[in-house]
Amino acid sequence: MLLEALMAAAFVGALTVFLAPDEWAGRLAFAISLIPFVGSLYLWSGFEAGGNALLGGEVAYATQIEWLEVGGRSVSWFVGLDGISLPLFVLTTFLVPLAILSAWTPVDTRQSQFYGLMLFMEANLLGVFAALDFFLWFVFWEAVLVPMYFLIGIWGGPRRKYAAIKFFVYTNAASLLMFLGFMSLVFALGDSVSSFALPEIAQAIAAGDLSAWFGIPPDRIAMVAFLAMFLGFAVKVPIVPFHTWLPDAHVQAPTPASVLLAGVLLKMGTYALLRFNFTMLPEQASMLAVPIAAIAVISVIYGAMLALAQKDLKRIVAYSSVSSMGYVILGLIVFTEYGVGGATFQMVAHGLISGLMFMAVGVIYNTTHTRMVGDMAGMADRMPVTVGILVAGAFGYMGLPLMAGFAGEFFIFVGSLSAPALPYAPVFTALAMFGIVIVAGYLLSAMQSTLFGPFELETDYEVGPAAFHDVAPLAVLLVAIIVLGVAPDIFFEMIRDAAVPVVEGVTLNG
Repeated sequence: MLLEALMAAAFVGALTVFLAPDEWAGRLAFAISLIPFVGSLYLWSGFEAGGNALLGGEVAYATQIEWLEVGGRSVSWFVGLDGISLPLFVLTTFLVPLAILSAWTPVDTRQSQFYGLMLFMEANLLGVFAALDFFLWFVFWEAVLVPMYFLIGIWGGPRRKYAAIKFFVYTNAASLLMFLGFMSLVFALGDSVSSFALPEIAQAIAAGDLSAWFGIPPDRIAMVAFLAMFLGFAVKVPIVPFHTWLPDAHVQAPTPASVLLAGVLLKMGTYALLRFNFTMLPEQASMLAVPIAAIAVISVIYGAMLALAQKDLKRIVAYSSVSSMGYVILGLIVFTEYGVGGATFQMVAHGLISGLMFMAVGVIYNTTHTRMVGDMAGMADRMPVTVGILVAGAFGYMGLPLMAGFAGEFFIFVGSLSAPALPYAPVFTALAMFGIVIVAGYLLSAMQSTLFGPFELETDYEVGPAAFHDVAPLAVLLVAIIVLGVAPDIFFEMIRDAAVPVVEGVTLNG
């Protein structure tokens, strides 16, 4: 029960840190967070499962114990990993220690509570990526909202209460819509399923076991369920026009919370879209391929244009995430091996790059106490290492070759250029590629204004090199981004193996 041990380490660690004195909390939380990370590396090193966990593939490190019965169907403690969930599991355990380390400088009040919430959130994030029973998954899914709400609402900026409430209301309402959509599928399956296990439900839908429910034909039930789940997950991603909660949450959140929000929480939405919408209901996804691809391209272009108009460095990076998630949606909807695989790889790549960008902006803010482009210039002279890593991360966002962002976007574009399931695929791909040009425009403009030229600072603070514990997480993230860009197969092979059954499901339905 290795998965359970790692999640338990995070849960027990959260409780331990809650009870610890403030002066010990940061270092204790960092030490505890290394346990899930080392454990995830061990799981990765021994991973041998093949195929997709929901479509009859082998499930690694699986445990299934019946828990209770609801409506004649059993709810189980059912956890396990495949080639789609393992990379995101490892990403979570990798980012949390770095986020905790980045909090040592800015977080100086109620530290035991802050770090305890960070570990509690990690435990639930791991549950989201490992759970294979719907009710168990939903418990973890909703529980993630609680620590993020408090992290923003207590340690955030001047408008933290507004941002925290907006974040919670948006995402909780979206979860309700998604829940109703999924449950309509379960009821329409009738006696053909005896549990809420996701593999059983997915395979029953693939076998054509959906039946009429209250006189509603199964095809219509499937389409309504697809739309309800898609809208629910679209808010979490987020994609245009459901993105308005994200900039407020990022700007008001403390830097460590922003790192996990962009690096992992947004991936919950795209991961769920892949697992539920595109794996369970590929026929409905194919029928809506053109509007979904259009939404993806609009998110890429519109998110980049919004970033171009911002003066707050955090808002620039936040809107960049909207743009990057558009690429993921495009990769998923093309239903090709490289499209779906590239989209999953891009989730990991974006998690690393966005984490680095938010962390670097946070280090600069800790020193200057401003994030506004017009308030500072020439930071490279005073903080050369931090600025050098920030520039490297920005080039990773722009898709510089031999970095993880380039590999993810390249896989997506290869998969989408000749996608038989998507009409006008080359047109959508070309439009999405144009987003890279806009990304380069706003990132280069922001860097030129703030990082280079004669030193200027509107605030009255001493500016010098950042502390080692602030720079070290940035350097580790940059190394990971380069390693994943140089050797993408360390994750992409297992991802592609799990993506192929999803693509084959569309081919069979076609």
